[in-house]
Amino acid sequence: MIRRTACLAVVASLVGLSLGVPARADNVVLPRPGQVGISAQGGYGTLFDTGVFGQDFGSGATLAVRLRYRMRFERGIGLSFESQNFDVRTASSADTAFKSLNVILSGVEFYQMFGTRTKTTRMLSVGAGIAQESSELNDGETFFFPGSDGLYVSAGAGIERFFFRSLAYDFSLRYYALFKDGEANHQVQAALGLIFYAGY
Repeated sequence: MIRRTACLAVVASLVGLSLGVPARADNVVLPRPGQVGISAQGGYGTLFDTGVFGQDFGSGATLAVRLRYRMRFERGIGLSFESQNFDVRTASSADTAFKSLNVILSGVEFYQMFGTRTKTTRMLSVGAGIAQESSELNDGETFFFPGSDGLYVSAGAGIERFFFRSLAYDFSLRYYALFKDGEANHQVQAALGLIFYAGY
């Protein structure tokens, strides 16, 4: 609950700060190929009721940091680092029962962009990487799932809406498949934040 509140507070603060900036066309400086953007997002995800994790855990907040490199021909490549938290579906009072699931994702994403010479860039993405899972128990201990780190793949769509210089809203919808013990755990996520492209 604390993580979810913190995530919503971050998103509200980012949006609130940006609303105070006038969105005139002459204030916008669109990024060019070769520039790198850094994005901070807060979001919310839901696990489907399948797989090793989906049977026990449901929904929760997400915090993400993404690096996005603009390439030629409206393409991009990036690194993604996420902390996802999911609350248990059925609470238990036992000290050794699961309280929440924490998933750390570290991976690479590829983007196909559209409308890069306008203030609203649209994009499709695919990604893959490593997933590290642990669970917090009711007694405050951390439980690490046996076996090696899992893998994940993702697919998504999003927009960058520039409103001041090289600063833009960064909104995305993503699907993830997390693989653990030979099973796929499916989830969907919506995230909102800001992205800034450094000039050169």
